[in-house]
Amino acid sequence: MENTVNKRSSNDAGRQLAQVWEVLRVFVRLGLTSFGGPVAHISYFRREIVVRRSWVDESTFADLVALCQFLPGPGSSQLCFVLGLARGGWLGALAAWAGFTLPSAVLLLAFASIAPELTGATAVAAIHGLKIVAVSVVAQAVWGMARALTPDFRRAAVALAAGTIVLLISGSLAQMAVIALGGFAGLAICRHLPITKVGLLKVEITTLAGASCLAVFVVLLLVMPLMATGLDSHALQVFNAFYRTGALVFGGGHVVLPLLRDAIVKPGWISENSFLTGYGAAQAIPGPLFTVSAYLGAMLQNSPNGFAGAAIAVAGIFLPGILLITGTLPFWDSVRSKPDAQAVMHGVNAAVVGILAAALYDPLWKTAIEGWQDLALALAGFLVLVVGNAPPLMVVAGITTIAIISSQL
Repeated sequence: MENTVNKRSSNDAGRQLAQVWEVLRVFVRLGLTSFGGPVAHISYFRREIVVRRSWVDESTFADLVALCQFLPGPGSSQLCFVLGLARGGWLGALAAWAGFTLPSAVLLLAFASIAPELTGATAVAAIHGLKIVAVSVVAQAVWGMARALTPDFRRAAVALAAGTIVLLISGSLAQMAVIALGGFAGLAICRHLPITKVGLLKVEITTLAGASCLAVFVVLLLVMPLMATGLDSHALQVFNAFYRTGALVFGGGHVVLPLLRDAIVKPGWISENSFLTGYGAAQAIPGPLFTVSAYLGAMLQNSPNGFAGAAIAVAGIFLPGILLITGTLPFWDSVRSKPDAQAVMHGVNAAVVGILAAALYDPLWKTAIEGWQDLALALAGFLVLVVGNAPPLMVVAGITTIAIISSQL
């Protein structure tokens, strides 16, 4: 009997390891090929996980997408974490996150190592082209999010008010206040909207594990600033800056731009030029946009920087999203079906559109657009993305090439 039990346990362990290895292989491939941002990532995941491999069914996948969109943090990375959890347990979740996230982080870290050497006229023109690319890509994000999240006058008014406030009052506190006000506005003006029907999620985590993750999330959010200041540790200050950014970014993707800029450019840790160069370079690679943190951490002007700075930044910006998605899963079914919760998120999403639109103007537009030629390039890139549905990599290559050629004329 004991031999039978041991054999069964060995078979179960072997099966789980095989599943974890499968998860890692699938998500490494996705991490190397998933261009186009969070919306495109979801379509890649659906094709690979639901259609080809049937790890979860269509309904469960849609419910998980809704949860990741509801929470702050990098939506596609949170989604891959939960899909790995469904397939291979906790090891599968870590394998999915690492496979999808680390390829682009390594590429951006490599770019950071050569960026200081890019000082010639051609390199300067290419860097300026990357800034123009960022204008086109963020404009596309604003356009798409506005159409989806502010389709009526009330939510458009919330977005307009949010954008105006963050332009007039800079700083992360203003952005946090705008998001909170957006939630209150949604509760007041969006209750009339149809209630989205929801099913039951099939990925299970114990309530104790979920509550523990949420507790760790809150403790780090509240205690880390005090520790960083009290210990006078720049490493803790860097971790705290990226952690708070990851914890407060609703909408993921390009919405991270204003909070990241406020967290590391305003204190003087990195120059505006280096920040926008890395943000533009991030458009040229696959994987989650949040991995721009690897470049930013490596380019910090004070230690830690290089590999250590990149590792701290990546850990800081992704950890809150992982804690939130893990902590929320056991309670999500009872919360997301409530009309008030949906109304609050309608208002938050509208405010996020306004914040991103403000970031499109300052710093992107003010820094990248220096004349009518730059404006024409940015507009052309926007049209190619929106009307032509072209991949961002093609726009990156096209605009940087034109910028380089123009610099030689």
